[in-house]
Amino acid sequence: MNRLVTPELLDTDSGTPEEIAASVSDLRRINRWFGGIATSQSMVQSVSRRSGLRSLSLLEVAAGAGDLPLTLRERLRVRGIHLEVTLLDRLHSHLHLRTNAAQAVAGDALALPFADASFDLVSCCLFAHHLGHEELVRFVSEALRVCRIAVLINDLVRHPLHLVLVYAGFPLYRGRLTRHDAPASVHAAYTPREMLEILRRTNAAEVDLTRHYLFRMALVISKSKP
Repeated sequence: MNRLVTPELLDTDSGTPEEIAASVSDLRRINRWFGGIATSQSMVQSVSRRSGLRSLSLLEVAAGAGDLPLTLRERLRVRGIHLEVTLLDRLHSHLHLRTNAAQAVAGDALALPFADASFDLVSCCLFAHHLGHEELVRFVSEALRVCRIAVLINDLVRHPLHLVLVYAGFPLYRGRLTRHDAPASVHAAYTPREMLEILRRTNAAEVDLTRHYLFRMALVISKSKP
C-alpha cells in the first residue's frame, strides 16, 4: 500500500462551523477510544521513568483545542506526574480553550517561536502524517532544538487492514469531514520503517519506536543519550 497524500478537509478549514465541530468531536472520541491518549501517556511515563522526573513541561504542536494533552495531564496527575502544558497551533482560531486550561500560542510548527531548550518535551498527535519527508525532518529538527529531553510523535501506521477498519467505523462518525479525512489520514500515514529512515536524517541521539493499539505508533526521539 503506497503512501497517498490527499488534503484533509479539517486542515483546510473546509465545511460549516457545525461540520467542523462534529469532526473535532469525532477526533476527540477516536483518541479516547482507539488508543490516542493511551499512546501519548505511555511515552510520557516512559520519559518520566528514564529521567527520574515527576514534573515535566510539554509543548503540544498542532494542538487544536488541546483535548488530548489536557486529558493526558489529568490522567498523569493521578499517577503522580505533573505535566505543564503549552499548546501551539497555526491559527489562534483553532485554539478554543476551556477557560485558561493551558498557555496557547499561534505559530509555525516548522519554525517554532521558542528559544532553545524551552520545554522538556515537544509532542504531536496525528500531525506527522501531514508532513512530507523534508517537512518532517525540519519539524523534528526544530522540536529537538526547542526540547530539553525528547520529541514525542504519536501517529497512525499505514496498513491495508487499518484502512478496512476505518471504513468499517463510518457509522460511528458524526461528521461529513471525518468520512473524508479518516481514510485520507491512513493513506498519508507512514510505516514504522519509513519513519525510522526519515528520522536518521535528524540529529536525534536515539529513536525508540513502539507499536500500539489499533495501528498507532509511538516515537520517543531523544535529544541526548539517556
